[in-house]
Amino acid sequence: MSPDVAAVAPPPHPSGPDGVAASGDPAPVGTPPQPFRADGAAAHVVLGVRHHGPGSARALAAELRRLRPDIVLIEGPPEADALVALAADPDMEPPVALLAHVPGEPSRAGFWPFAVFSPEWQAIRYAHEAGVPVRFCDLPAAHSLAGPPRGAADAGDGPGDEARPEDGTEDQDPGGRDPIGRLAEAAGYDDPERWWEDVVEHRGDAPFEVIAEAMEAVREGYVPDERESRREAYMRRTVRVAFKDGYRRVAVVCGAWHVPALRVIGAAAPDERVLRGIPKVKVEMTWVPWTYGRLASWSGYGAGVGSPGWYDHLFACPERPIERWMARAAAVLRDEDLPVSSAHVIEGVRLANGLAAVRGRPLAGLSEVTEAVRAVLCEGAELPVEMIQRRMVVGERLGHVPDGTPMVPLQRDLRDRMRRLKLRAEALERDLDLDLRKPLDLDRSRLLHRLGLLGVHWGVPREARGKGTFRESWRLEWRPEFDIELIEAGGYGTTVPAAASARVRELAAGDRPLAELTEAAERCLLADLPDALPSVLSAVSDRAALDSDVTHLMAALPPLVRAERYGDVRGTSAEGLSAIVESLLARIRAGLPAAVTGLDDDSARALLRHVDAVHTAVGLQQERREGWLAVLSGIAARDDLHGLIGGRLTRILLDAGTVPADEVARRMSRSMSAGSPPARAAAWIEGFLAGSGLLLVHDSTLFALVDTWLSGLAPEAFVDVLPLLRRTFGAFPAPERRAVGGRVTAARTAPAAAPEADDPRAAPAVRTVLEILGVRG
Repeated sequence: MSPDVAAVAPPPHPSGPDGVAASGDPAPVGTPPQPFRADGAAAHVVLGVRHHGPGSARALAAELRRLRPDIVLIEGPPEADALVALAADPDMEPPVALLAHVPGEPSRAGFWPFAVFSPEWQAIRYAHEAGVPVRFCDLPAAHSLAGPPRGAADAGDGPGDEARPEDGTEDQDPGGRDPIGRLAEAAGYDDPERWWEDVVEHRGDAPFEVIAEAMEAVREGYVPDERESRREAYMRRTVRVAFKDGYRRVAVVCGAWHVPALRVIGAAAPDERVLRGIPKVKVEMTWVPWTYGRLASWSGYGAGVGSPGWYDHLFACPERPIERWMARAAAVLRDEDLPVSSAHVIEGVRLANGLAAVRGRPLAGLSEVTEAVRAVLCEGAELPVEMIQRRMVVGERLGHVPDGTPMVPLQRDLRDRMRRLKLRAEALERDLDLDLRKPLDLDRSRLLHRLGLLGVHWGVPREARGKGTFRESWRLEWRPEFDIELIEAGGYGTTVPAAASARVRELAAGDRPLAELTEAAERCLLADLPDALPSVLSAVSDRAALDSDVTHLMAALPPLVRAERYGDVRGTSAEGLSAIVESLLARIRAGLPAAVTGLDDDSARALLRHVDAVHTAVGLQQERREGWLAVLSGIAARDDLHGLIGGRLTRILLDAGTVPADEVARRMSRSMSAGSPPARAAAWIEGFLAGSGLLLVHDSTLFALVDTWLSGLAPEAFVDVLPLLRRTFGAFPAPERRAVGGRVTAARTAPAAAPEADDPRAAPAVRTVLEILGVRG
């Protein structure tokens, strides 16, 4: 940048600028000020932009270079003034966001996102390059966060909506419509996005004066609500403060909607009355990485854009953007082994430009480009188009903040551990497979489990690829709101292990269900938190001694049994677990016979889920398995069981080899006898066949029993049990259903067996038939 562009802020002058009293209250102005008066008197210019608009960003940077202001005021929270210098750090890589939060209240937080194509970001960059001050001028976050909490789910985009309202989500005309939509409608457009792109984004320069006049017309007769009145009053106050501080050339960058309210500053007294008595809270602010996915409007961000990746491309490639976009799309498809040639790219560009010409657009927009990609590069297939949408139109970029950014110690510790373990936060969802026999992978697993205990679910466990307890698989995806969780968790400790241990101890000290405590014990071992494990085991022991509900004990057992195994697999100590497991299992064996009595359908299904979980848990230890099966054998022989319970227990015992097949056939026959209600018989079959129907394919006796029972049902009874049977057979995989159907078809079409004949009398006929067939006896 040439030296003449840089402007140095003048020293403050006590008399104030032209038209401004020494007290800082400017005199009322009847007409909008012209940009920077030639006589050197103080003036301000308001540049209305669309948040996250590449055309606006490019035009704004050019306009600021032309105007050369003494100071730049930007719509945003003033608490960030102390952080704005970090934007000049080479390690600051957009998209990033300003995060404001109320300490101790995670629901009171908000983000103000910036992309490289955001006009506000370009204004900040210009100010740093030109050496002029830059300040934020919107209502402070201390006020905007003082209202009722919006809930953790909404905290991510709270005041960010307030700082980015022009896209039609918050600032609306008296009829409740988007002002941009009104202008588009007046111009004959049915799509506000397309109108704005054609009028502003695809131009070489933004018509700031025209935009201001258009907004004047849209806001005519509009009465702002209390919240918006306060915001615009504070913006005018900030301009007055800049005048009072001696700045004579003030540039204000704000959303186009606010331009009419800021062109005339007016007297200070009315604004001060509006701002008097606003609730206020203590807030802390920092920079955090952001993602293009969270910048998109579909993510719930009020001022989001539908295609941040496309806008980034338009900003980065002002020359031949369509050609470059098509080339990038072809590269993405080629990476997926899809055949896309240079001829495809050329024809795609021609089609996009042709569609733009037919539609009267100055440049092919995203809709034309997408249609060309679909028709030419993807040859009509939708799946590749969706991939282009995800990777390019929205984008998968995650920003980065420099090490000098204010962080709580826990955040810094996590960043150091991620660097040491070679784990990088990415917006793109990706899979991570770990081999726990390797020290690096074991440490990665422990870090992800510790973060999960702190509520930072960067990694979500998924089914491991391959066999073996030493394998573990995760699905990783970093989300910006994790920074809020880390800040909140910073109260537990300054390092990830210390914070996770403190969180577990807090959980153990609370009034938690037994199953939740045993799950915490399991996670404690997975995360390698030996300092916290004794507290959890003590809580488990105390709670188990007081809990007489068998289902609670059964729900608590599987996590402890799994945790018991980690001492061998992960090298962590599981001392004390075995005694608790044995105690729980003994109480389950003693209480289960009474627990299966008098159950309705829902209770029976719930109990069976616990039975299956316990059966799986104890199956690897022979002594425990034998004692468990002995209890199940005694229960299964009873006649007072719910059909689901009786059928399922019989199946478990059959698979374990405890009950012979002829005994199973006898029990099935008895449950489906004429004296048994059809609904109970259907429930018995459902419990017995749960999980697999291949028994009906391979066991002729059981197949014949079920077939005979079904065939003998009265029509009314069949209609009654049909939903149960459909649920039973519908749960089988498709190949099993086909196999059972084939068995039924074969049984129906097989020729009837010849009746047995008396051997002496039939012998002559048999010899004759054999001779006819050419078979010698």
